[in-house]
Amino acid sequence: MSSPTRVLVLNSGSSSVKYQLLDARDSGRLATGLVERIGERTSRLKHTPAGGESRERTGRIADHEAALKAVAEELAADGLGLDSPELAAIGHRVVHGGLKFTEPTVVDDAVLAEIERLVPVAPLHNPANLTGIRTAQALRPDLPQVAVFDTAFHTTMPESAARYAIDTETADAHRIRRYGFHGTSHAYVSRETAKLLGRSPEEVNVIVLHLGNGASASAVEGGRCVDTSMGLTPLEGLVMGTRSGDMDPAVIFHLMRVGKMSADEIDTLLNKRSGLIGLCGDNDMREIRRRVDEGDERARLAFDIYIHRLKKYIGAYYAVLGRVDAIAFTAGVGENAAAVREAAVAGLAGLGLAVDAERNAGRGDGPRLISPEGARVAVAVVPTDEELEIATQTYALVGKNSR
Repeated sequence: MSSPTRVLVLNSGSSSVKYQLLDARDSGRLATGLVERIGERTSRLKHTPAGGESRERTGRIADHEAALKAVAEELAADGLGLDSPELAAIGHRVVHGGLKFTEPTVVDDAVLAEIERLVPVAPLHNPANLTGIRTAQALRPDLPQVAVFDTAFHTTMPESAARYAIDTETADAHRIRRYGFHGTSHAYVSRETAKLLGRSPEEVNVIVLHLGNGASASAVEGGRCVDTSMGLTPLEGLVMGTRSGDMDPAVIFHLMRVGKMSADEIDTLLNKRSGLIGLCGDNDMREIRRRVDEGDERARLAFDIYIHRLKKYIGAYYAVLGRVDAIAFTAGVGENAAAVREAAVAGLAGLGLAVDAERNAGRGDGPRLISPEGARVAVAVVPTDEELEIATQTYALVGKNSR
């Protein structure tokens, strides 16, 4: 019998589980799904088998254990159950791996303890990731569970980029530094961009712009990240859907002293009531662009602030890299908002950056160039595929360990 080649990818949130079952031989998707509102009466599971009709079940799903059992039932109904001998491993997205985890890692007790130790720097994400791993372990204790870390790709940053300019002893005592996030996306997209150019990743310098509700930029030199916009947490950097991004830290002291706001209130303000939604009341770029086209000044200002920050990072990372071969737009906004891509490089012709209006307006499923023919710097749209990246890394590790 041939070795198992299927990988179940789990992305466990505080009240949700996203999942995909992939075959590592051909990167084919066998099933995808989402369980949301876990713990509520209005829980919902949507399951879509490859080539088949989506199915939904509603009603209370009490916890992550119940959620994964429901996922297992849906997979089993398609002949893809967790007990299948073709299942090689379960790959888990883990948001924060600190400095210890620089590559995908088979989970054991020591790994779980370290992920838990990092909860203070990722309180919104690591607890849910841990719950997903432990639940999957209980369901299939014989199967390798692999943690793939959002931060791993960014651990190649030099200290000059990763260190904040604060007292070193304090920083070290509390593990304060730039870690970066969306690493699986930045790794995948930078590699796919090199492939689009017909070159190896080691030959190419790329600025990756992952623009979704969460947004981050990275400078990738020869396949290695040398700088990224997110920091200790995913709050730093670009303007996002609900997060402020870069800001004078003294604003926090001002809000405490003058606004009489608590730390929790400020945390909520900066993470959930800022960014685009704080500026204009919408965090959907499609709606913001509709309002801009109708002459809405709040939406126009929000869009302009978003683009201004984006341009600053493009320029900064151009300087960090020295030579840029390509800029790659990815994720929901990056892949679908032509107006954002056009505005982000407008006025940067001196850096070799421009988009062709017709190419930029076009749509396609795969990676494509939107820069003019013969442009000095390629501008590309490269759809991200974090689940495929997690599955690929998981299977590579499990295969290596089994040899």
